[in-house]
Amino acid sequence: MKKYECPCGYVYDPAAGDHENGVAPGTAFKDLQGDWVCPLCGANKDAFEEV
Repeated sequence: MKKYECPCGYVYDPAAGDHENGVAPGTAFKDLQGDWVCPLCGANKDAFEEV
């Protein structure tokens, strides 16, 4: 699965998910809920770029 990086430097890794925000490991970036935001800076999903 592809990783996505926020301009603040946070990298969303689908293998790890986002436990603190209820995102299970194995959740693809495209499958994150529309209101999910960067856990570090609060940026919307559209601010992230594939890495």
